[in-house]
Amino acid sequence: MVDYFRAIPQTDPARPDDALPLAGGWSWFTQVEHLRRDAPSRIVPASEIPSDVREAITAPRDRIAGLRMDRPHIMGILNVTPDSFSDGGEHYGPARALAHARRMVDAGATLVDIGGESTRPGASFVPHEAEIARTAPAIAAVTNVVGVPVSIDTRKAEVASAALENGAALVNDVSGFTYDPKLAPLCAKAGVPVCVMHAQGDPATMQDNPTYDDVLLDVYDFLAAQVAFLTGLGIPRSQIIVDPGIGFGKTLHHNLALLSRISLFHALGCPILLGASRKGFIRTIGNAPDPKARSCGSVAVALEGIAQGVQIVRAHDVEDTRQALLLWQAVTTGEYNAA
Repeated sequence: MVDYFRAIPQTDPARPDDALPLAGGWSWFTQVEHLRRDAPSRIVPASEIPSDVREAITAPRDRIAGLRMDRPHIMGILNVTPDSFSDGGEHYGPARALAHARRMVDAGATLVDIGGESTRPGASFVPHEAEIARTAPAIAAVTNVVGVPVSIDTRKAEVASAALENGAALVNDVSGFTYDPKLAPLCAKAGVPVCVMHAQGDPATMQDNPTYDDVLLDVYDFLAAQVAFLTGLGIPRSQIIVDPGIGFGKTLHHNLALLSRISLFHALGCPILLGASRKGFIRTIGNAPDPKARSCGSVAVALEGIAQGVQIVRAHDVEDTRQALLLWQAVTTGEYNAA
């Protein structure tokens, strides 16, 4: 049986001398949760974990698309689709896309994620020609102006290729590089960082009774296998972001199991992206039927992820997320520097 080790993150300003850094960032730990599929979990001192695992959990992460990973980042969501679940049609077309990207960057986004195919539950397939027509002009408009890296949210090689030609700096694949066999080799050849996400099923069917043996460990094993696959193609581990795929083929309880122990994924040695903004479980728990009324719940989940060392949070409500992050950092450290 495989042994899994999850750092138990702390952010208290009173840090013990023997504390270890979590991914070279702002959180630290002295204990880990030892997980196995065939036994109850145990809490053990961090000194007891294997040296290679300790190195993977503690090592500072390299820059991704020029962004330092020793500080949290907000990835602004820019859907150039007519049917996304919370903002379909609002930012459709290059001019609208650019205007919204500017607003997000002004509000604090350090990365903009542009997508042209809705991945909401039940969404229909979009041919790559239509997806390129939506995303390529928007990416060209945004990259020439906003001054932050742009990622392309796609599972198709043709779409990614057009996006890279128009200035995209990162490829974010919600299928975890399982949909299009040409996409991962394209990224390897282009030398661009990637984000590999876990999803069970495709958007049209992913919420049809998703099941797991152990959702936390099943998702971890999938991401570990995909990271190994990508590194085998020549993409450095340091340039791979992992995303557990909240809401993608998961029930509410699956989502909560992943969120409460998301620090496990630091053991993969990669930066972590959390995309929970306005998701359905926030509607249910927060009694917020209107997606645009889920900012508070989205921010609460993002801050918990950041407390567990998550380096990138994907957000619709960038201004609210940035304000909350600034206050969280100030009260956590007990310090504020206006500069």
